[in-house]
Amino acid sequence: MTDERFGDALFAALRALPPGAGVVFRHHATAPRERQRLWLAVRRIATARRLFVVAVGVMPGARGEHNGRRPTTAAAHDRREAIRHRGARYLFVSPVYPTRSHPDSTTLRPMKAAQIAVGLGVEVIALGGMDARRWRRIRHLGFDGWAAIDALSPPQKRNAVPT
Repeated sequence: MTDERFGDALFAALRALPPGAGVVFRHHATAPRERQRLWLAVRRIATARRLFVVAVGVMPGARGEHNGRRPTTAAAHDRREAIRHRGARYLFVSPVYPTRSHPDSTTLRPMKAAQIAVGLGVEVIALGGMDARRWRRIRHLGFDGWAAIDALSPPQKRNAVPT
């Protein structure tokens, strides 16, 4: 998940992802012209690294859209949202753990998060306070993968105030 908090470290994070990993391009607060420029740079790196890339909103060259009319990826915070987005290929269930990007959200905790998308035929991605250590502890619950913002950003950016 991209976010303004990455700053220039975004490109290093993209280069560190293994081929086949996915990127959801967000950058909600970025001005439209700068967002387009950044999108093109992200897409270029993603293509070269064989990363799956989707975008929030329609962006040229995206393999799909996040939370759009026919989403490739979608977010679900409860069972109702999961059912509404069951046509998506990947469903980001969140927040599994407390997260700085949504400090006021109610945390699902792992067991409840794992149950949200049961039987919907969609790949379930754990999001919210995730890191590699937490992934190892919950992957047996039926999640297909995990996503993060802070866990993939450099330490000095983790404490930065979101823009």
